[in-house]
Amino acid sequence: MRPKPLPQSDRHERIAALAKLPVFWNLSGKRVVIAGGSDGAAWKAELLQSCGAAVELYCEHDDLGETMKALVERTALIHHPHPWHCGIFTGASLALADCETDDEARAFFCAARAAGIPVNVIDKPAYCQFQFGSIVNRSPVIVSISTDGAAPILAQAIRQRIETLLPPSLKQWASLAHSLREAVNRRLTPGAARRLFWERFAARSLSTNEPPAEETAHRLLTNAEQIASRPPSGSVTLVGAGPGDAELLTLKAMRALQAADVILFDDLVSPEVLELARREAKRFLVGKRGGRESCRQDDINDMMVRFAKAGKRVVRLKSGDPMIFGRAGEEIARLETEGIAVDVVPGITAASAMAASLKTSLTNRDLAQQVRFVTGHSRNHELPRTVDWASLAAANQTSIFYMGGRMAGQIEQRLRDNGMTSDTPVVVVSSVSRPQERRWAGPLGSLSEAMRTIGVDEPVLIGVGEVFGAVAGGRIRPSEIDRLETLAGSL
Repeated sequence: MRPKPLPQSDRHERIAALAKLPVFWNLSGKRVVIAGGSDGAAWKAELLQSCGAAVELYCEHDDLGETMKALVERTALIHHPHPWHCGIFTGASLALADCETDDEARAFFCAARAAGIPVNVIDKPAYCQFQFGSIVNRSPVIVSISTDGAAPILAQAIRQRIETLLPPSLKQWASLAHSLREAVNRRLTPGAARRLFWERFAARSLSTNEPPAEETAHRLLTNAEQIASRPPSGSVTLVGAGPGDAELLTLKAMRALQAADVILFDDLVSPEVLELARREAKRFLVGKRGGRESCRQDDINDMMVRFAKAGKRVVRLKSGDPMIFGRAGEEIARLETEGIAVDVVPGITAASAMAASLKTSLTNRDLAQQVRFVTGHSRNHELPRTVDWASLAAANQTSIFYMGGRMAGQIEQRLRDNGMTSDTPVVVVSSVSRPQERRWAGPLGSLSEAMRTIGVDEPVLIGVGEVFGAVAGGRIRPSEIDRLETLAGSL
């Protein structure tokens, strides 16, 4: 009896239309024929060899490109130094060609089809029964992306995005899964227990950059029943979201966001960063921001503990770097007290992003031998009382004040009271790395006035030091004035 077609409504619900059927084909030991010695043909030949295919090339010596010549010399590729003919298709599994003209492409295509061999003529879609996708290789895990030939560059961009999400060690974990499969199936009955074992195996393999150790296989088999039956163990990862630009995230941060069950994020984390998180993850805004209602730190700690003890993978997503002017120390201490596994993924701190934005080295060897990151406010919303202002006012260093917008006038006054000259270069940057980034540069004596221009509604960084001289208008430093006066006197 012929299969009954699905109603139109059911068809849409089950699977949408596909431009092409994605198929993974076993070519190990199979004969594949290629006509043409171009670089494009060489790339296809190398790809097919990596799948274990026995590749035979039909091309005259004079038509071999340098890449193909090298491939012939260093691999088992069989070279027939003459053009292709209709007899080459016997016993072949695939046929490929790189043809200059449509007439030659049509001839090769028709000959291959007549022999019943799937055929691809490179860069000529009209003569292709199948296409090669853009590949992410973690074999035995293989991801192939196709745009049906419409946008190859888009396929490459998608591949690059996927590459960032799949740790290189996934190759070894997938190979381990392959070797364990039969033994695990014998130990665990089909159903919930076996599924839970593999779910936990998959979660582990996607959340680490480390390949499995030699004893991992034995440990997994020995403890298979326990792994499948024990309650899920939660964890917390403190992740640095960077200053705002999603492209400044680290690969490890991306993977943590993709693996999260729960995300507790700061008010300053950008929507673009959150867009990269796992869709199914529950998200909670727990940010603390000056002048606004805030979530208490104790409440944040309690949430992390509660979710982790419920078996969830929690990401505490912090702007910048979690270990600089955050509450990471308090959070880690609480989690360790509760016996919860905690990890930290560093992020790009705002000062580094500011230096990059301004194209200014914070430690120019002629101007600054040290750089200091200083908080611009304390628990009491005033300047910290423990800051050594005399030290900060000394020469040959760069100081970056975080969260100092509302205290800018007091920062200026403290530095000047301790000997810093009013013409010392200063920069102010708000919303660094974001589309609304704003900058001001000028002398220290104008810092208070600058804040009236920049405003304090967005996160602000204040940079103080001679390294910002060029940014602040190219002012000549006193040391240079002395040198120029000496030079003038000798003329």
